[in-house]
Amino acid sequence: MANEEVNINELEEKYGEQEALRREKLLELQSNGKDPFDVYRVERTHTSLQIKDNYDTLEGKEVKLAGRLMSKRVQGKAGFADIHDKDGRIQLFIKIDILGEEKHKEFKSLDIGDLISVTGEVFKTRTEEISVKVSEYQLICKSLKPLPEKWHGLKDPDLRYRQREVDIITNPKVKETFIMRSKIIKSIREFLDNRGFLEVETPILSPIAGGAAARPFSTHHNALDMDMYLRIATELYLKRCIVAGFEKVYDMGKNFRNEGIDVRHNPEFTMIELYEAYADYNDIMELTENLVAYACEKVHGKTVVNYEGTEINLTPPWRRATMVDLVKEYANIDFNEIKTNEEAIAIAKEKHLQFKKEIEDCTKADVLNALFEEYAEEKLIQPTFVCDYPVEISPLTKKKRGNPEYTERFEGFIYGREICNAYSELNDPIVQRDRFNQQAKERELGDDEAYVIDEEFMSALETGMPPTGGLGIGIDRIVMFLTDSHSIRDVILFPTMKPQN
Repeated sequence: MANEEVNINELEEKYGEQEALRREKLLELQSNGKDPFDVYRVERTHTSLQIKDNYDTLEGKEVKLAGRLMSKRVQGKAGFADIHDKDGRIQLFIKIDILGEEKHKEFKSLDIGDLISVTGEVFKTRTEEISVKVSEYQLICKSLKPLPEKWHGLKDPDLRYRQREVDIITNPKVKETFIMRSKIIKSIREFLDNRGFLEVETPILSPIAGGAAARPFSTHHNALDMDMYLRIATELYLKRCIVAGFEKVYDMGKNFRNEGIDVRHNPEFTMIELYEAYADYNDIMELTENLVAYACEKVHGKTVVNYEGTEINLTPPWRRATMVDLVKEYANIDFNEIKTNEEAIAIAKEKHLQFKKEIEDCTKADVLNALFEEYAEEKLIQPTFVCDYPVEISPLTKKKRGNPEYTERFEGFIYGREICNAYSELNDPIVQRDRFNQQAKERELGDDEAYVIDEEFMSALETGMPPTGGLGIGIDRIVMFLTDSHSIRDVILFPTMKPQN
């Protein structure tokens, strides 16, 4: 390639003017035996942050560092440039008397986005900026695609998500969001490990999509000649671990749901589910609020955050309120006085509520849940545990002690958004089978997200599962709150996108 004669006009026609110029420079370098892609390893003694943090001991000493060239202000015989590495930015001082005429000329021909290694002396400029006086440098990777104009960052959200690497290069805040995401996940694991939980791994491919009310992605296993599903939840496998004698377990990983995409939903998302034997939903509430507060304090140093201009106080204890009480508070409807499905359906018609099935097939539970979602959910700004969901929409949950129409289930809400779902887990296999059979009827009525029966899980339950508390938390949504991110796509490195072509 180095010996080929390439017409710049042909390059421009194929790649555009800016990229063509960069490719022409690369060809010239290669023809002169200076191919940047022949570099295999780069020696570094310090990062940008290490130089700044240790200036007192490094002043006047030689350092070696590397990074991406992000600005260049070289005119005449001297000038400045900035490179960015994993820790941030540092200024370079370039002078012809130090580099020599040829290397100085080559430096001036570098493009924004090129990766370089430098050797030089640490010093401060007249403006007291810590810098590196470059004595040697090497182009270690030629950037063939120009960064966005003035590299001030991609503005088009669609392009930002499609070209996340460029988004991170040009937007330091985006990079910080994903660093914080890793810290949040680490803190959650740390919290659970400190409480004696064991992290386990459960299958991503399964013959049955169970453990949640959701539409799965399906595939086919050729060797076994059977349909399989990407998991929508880890619940049933984790409960089998509880049966096996692991008394505190969790699994953090990807779940997949073949549903819509919006600011709160991505088909592939990160979830943590945990189960604790001999605990109930009250214990899990205490665990949940302390877990979220712990993660917040680890990344912010406090348990109060600002989300979209609203101060959110995550300090335990969080508010607890039943679904019935919240519907009464926000919809002014007392469901304790609703005795029949017919009465509930009449209210649903009056309020023009929408359902996935025919309204005449709805139950009190369906209407109560719809009223909550319509009138109460978005009002729950400060952390709130919504407790005691109807039996009909909680098929894996124990009945509420003293009120068998409801279950010991709660969901946590912050800023009007659900962040978690938890139960006192149903461990009666006879009742569980009845609940699954009822879900089968719901599927016949058109609810394609109703639960399906898992006979292997049922066999485990029949072996005997102790009273257990369980919890599922959407990691992406927690990260959204703790990083003040509006969309779930802002906290997923490479969100699901429709191909441009």
